[in-house]
This record gives sequence, structure tokens and C-alpha cells, in this order.
Amino acid sequence: MALLVEKYGGTSVGSVERIQAVAQNVAASARQGHRMIVVVSAMSGETNRLLELAGSMHPNPPARETDVLVSTGEQVTIALLSMALDAIGVPARSYTGGQIRILTDEIHGKARIKKIDAARVMQDLENGRVVVVAGFQGVDGENNITTLGRGGSDTTAVAMAASLNADECRIYTDVDGVYTTDPRIVPEARRLARITFEEMLELAGAGAKVLQIRSVEFAGKYNVPLRVLSSFEPGPGTLITYEDDTMEQPMISGVALNRDEAKVTVRDVPDRPGIAYAVLGPISDAHIIVDMIVQNIGLDGMTDFTFTVGSSDLERCLQLLEPVAKELGATEVIGDADLAKISLVGVGMRSHAGIATEMFRALADKGINIQMISTSEIKISVTVDLEYAELAVRTLHKTFGLE
Repeated sequence: MALLVEKYGGTSVGSVERIQAVAQNVAASARQGHRMIVVVSAMSGETNRLLELAGSMHPNPPARETDVLVSTGEQVTIALLSMALDAIGVPARSYTGGQIRILTDEIHGKARIKKIDAARVMQDLENGRVVVVAGFQGVDGENNITTLGRGGSDTTAVAMAASLNADECRIYTDVDGVYTTDPRIVPEARRLARITFEEMLELAGAGAKVLQIRSVEFAGKYNVPLRVLSSFEPGPGTLITYEDDTMEQPMISGVALNRDEAKVTVRDVPDRPGIAYAVLGPISDAHIIVDMIVQNIGLDGMTDFTFTVGSSDLERCLQLLEPVAKELGATEVIGDADLAKISLVGVGMRSHAGIATEMFRALADKGINIQMISTSEIKISVTVDLEYAELAVRTLHKTFGLE
């Protein structure tokens, strides 16, 4: 029988009744003889509640103590699910990230998994127990509790599946698969039966919220079969796999929207070697992820340097760049949070020309101005004013026949 890793998100375990429903689902697989590892998130809304508590104590809570606090949300869920399984006759044992020894680096709030010691898990599986693991958390080399960032339970599940060579990793959430775009914006959006790791990685990076980007990276790196399913209704979900050359690939697989995008511009910096490093070095040192970058053509020895970051990082970026701008003699540093990124993704782009032109024409016909552009082999991204974001998604979804 198969070794399966199943992950249930916050809405899937959002109440006692939902946790009992998850227990029944897990029990059905266990009774078929499958060896089961279940990774769970905190109950819906719990992490936000804990962060609010932290904010009431301290205007800028220490990162280490914040991780200690928010990691308790998953500890509640693993205990309750293990109790629910035991109540229906399925032996289960719960573990925090530290108990399993999910070893991470020391970056609180955005830690990365380095190693997993699966010995205790394997022993429990051999003894016929379901293993219930707290997602989103681990410990660093000094045994400090760390967390993996929003959506980190997905990464925990994939990492567990990779370390144990699981037959499949199933991500249960409140949607029944990966869609061509957000169905709340475009009701005609289609569920995809399958999608490549490459496409899913680009969609996740472009703003699709179905899976955390690092979990997709992990799955692709270790070739973990990954499936997105709904915990509320049965169905085949979406299988994320390597590209099959025999598959007929559509030109475009999906349109992603990211509202969490902010633009930073450093005006009138010297147009000379080393400027990009001088501007972005402090941003990188602060572990802030930079997305799109544009440096204008120099004029009279000066240039403008523009890049995008997550909206939540904008104020910190501006603070970091104030002394840099003074040192470089820049005239000003400007921030703009009213921005959205729209991305077309599809491996079929490799064999189709003119997609960018068609994309730009469709947006122009709707009067939507493009501010920045970036491309890869299978993705084209543009930034637009936030007020035009949903119109842009609907326009491109129709233009490329994704209904």
C-alpha cells in the first residue's frame, strides 16, 4: 500500500466539526492499508489572532518571540486531530516541528528547511499509527522555534513527502484544484486536470494563492507527485507533475494576479557600475524579496532605478534606502503601493510567437496602462494600477480563450 502525506489548511480544520471530518477522511485511507502522515495548519483565523496579541504587547514584536507564539496554533490542531482519530479507533500520534526535528536555518518568520529527521515518524508508521505533524514550523541549530512564513504548512508537507519518498503528497484546501485564474474574478475559470511544476512555480510566484511557492520548488526539486484537492467536496483535483512531451500543451495555462505588489523608485542616481548593488544590497541583507527591476537609460550621467517588492515590505524598504539615497546623491526615493502584477503563464509559449504583442494589445484596447514588464520562457508579467487589476485579468482570460 501507498505512503501518503496529506496536508489540511486552516479552513479545512477551522472548527471541531471540520477536524472530525478530516479525521474521517484520514481514517478511510488508513483502513485501506495506506501509511498516513497528516500535516495541519492552525485553525482558520488563529494565526491572525495570535499576531494581534503580539501587537498589543509590543509595537514591533521580537521575531524570535513571535515565532514562539504563532507556532502554538498548529500545536492545538495536531492534538485535536489526534484525539479525533483515536476516538474513531485509529491510533495516532502528534508531533511539533521540534519533536520531529525539522531543522531550519535561523531566519525567524521566513525560515527554510535544511533537514528532517524522520526516524520517529517511520517507527510510528511501522507500528500502524497515523502521524500528525504541525506544519509551518521547525527549530534551528540552537533549538529555537522557527516558522516558515505564510503558507509554510504546504512546504512542511512536501518536505516530509520528499524525506520519506512518499507515493503522493496531497494538499487539501478550500478549492478543488488549480484554476486558469481566480474564479471569484472570472466565474468561467476552468479547473486544470494537470499542470507542470514549472507552470505552477510561475503561477505561485506571480500571485496564485493555491500553493506556497517554496512548496512547489521543493516538490519539483525532489520529484514529489503533488495533488491539490478540496477538503469540502470530492473530486480528482489537479495533479502537478513534470511536463510530458506526449501531452498536448495549451498555449496559456493560466492568468495570475498579485495585489501584494509595491514599486520603489530611486530618482537620479549616478549611471555607473555598482549602482544596482548599492541600491539592492541593503534590501537583500534585510531578506526582502525583490521581483521586477528596471533601470532607465542614463541621461547626463544620471538614471532612475525602479524595482518591486511585497506591499508589506514597502515601508521598510523606504527606510533602508533613505541613507543610501543620501550617500549616492539621489534626488528622492518614491514608493507606490497601489500596484498589481498580472501574469500569463504557459509552457505552450515556447512554441508560439506573438503572445506578448497580443497581451499588450488586449490591455491597450481596455485603456490599461502598463508600468513595468518582465518575461521568462513561460511567463509574461506586467504591473498596472491596482484599480485596473481585475479588468486586466478578465480581459486576458477571454483574449486567450481560457473559459
